[in-house]
Amino acid sequence: MTYHLPVLLKEVVEQLRPQRGGLYVDCTVGGGGHAEAILRASAPDGRVIGLDCDDEALAASRERLAAHEGRVQLMRANFAELQETLMSLGVTAVDGLVFDVGVSSRQFDEPSRGFSFQREGPLDMRMNRSAGQSAQDVIRDASVEELTRIFRVYGEERRARAIAIRIDRERARQPITTTTQLAGVVEQVLGPKRSGIHPATRVFQALRIQVNRELENLERGLVAAVNVLKSGGRVAVISFHSLEDRIVKQFFVRMSTGCVCPPQMVGCSCGRKEMMRLVTRKPVTPTSEEAQQNPRARSAKLRVAEKI
Repeated sequence: MTYHLPVLLKEVVEQLRPQRGGLYVDCTVGGGGHAEAILRASAPDGRVIGLDCDDEALAASRERLAAHEGRVQLMRANFAELQETLMSLGVTAVDGLVFDVGVSSRQFDEPSRGFSFQREGPLDMRMNRSAGQSAQDVIRDASVEELTRIFRVYGEERRARAIAIRIDRERARQPITTTTQLAGVVEQVLGPKRSGIHPATRVFQALRIQVNRELENLERGLVAAVNVLKSGGRVAVISFHSLEDRIVKQFFVRMSTGCVCPPQMVGCSCGRKEMMRLVTRKPVTPTSEEAQQNPRARSAKLRVAEKI
């Protein structure tokens, strides 16, 4: 099997600092690249629990990590269910966690998953193909107002309403069921590809976030990560677009902020205490060599915080 390159691999291991005998969670195990590196760094007895809601990803990671059998446990779960999943395994505390959020290269490269407009495929976009609405369902059922909100909020698309209106006009004429069909409708509004960026990029991003509830799940996963992390343990998060990175940054800042009472107040009445320490005050980004070797890594940002 061909394995895709994990993003910021060296930096994740350096920041997470896996130790012998430690227990770590790869919350988005994907093809197993980060999990494999953590297992090697924590040898001979460090352990990894890998989560993913994509059956194909779990199959790939199971094959890749076969040599570490006995030290790795793979579970079909979304990281929004992190705490409940760990409790089902009898785990209440871990030494570190890594999130690599967004869509994997494997998912993008498979036309049948419907994540990419580069090749024709069904308009699906679900990371868990056995649950929830597909992108086709959203395009078919959402009102113009709801489509406008999705494209504007999740895709930061300036011409969100014009695209929503054009989609509404097209779906009244015939169902929109494929990736290339939707990309063509967007292109009718925005014009052809310019500066190397396809005009449908932001719309596809927005639909993917909506279908998979990515931002809501990220918030829930981060809260759960803090709850299960041991003192001195670290959580590392790789994100790929500004909305995700903003959530991670703001969450870490909130968790690392103590008393917010006015300076003139004698004593603290808010009761707020720092729960985490910022390890990376600015995001770690790929080297030029990695970005050249793996173009999908170019927009990656790594943020790390440590439980106090």
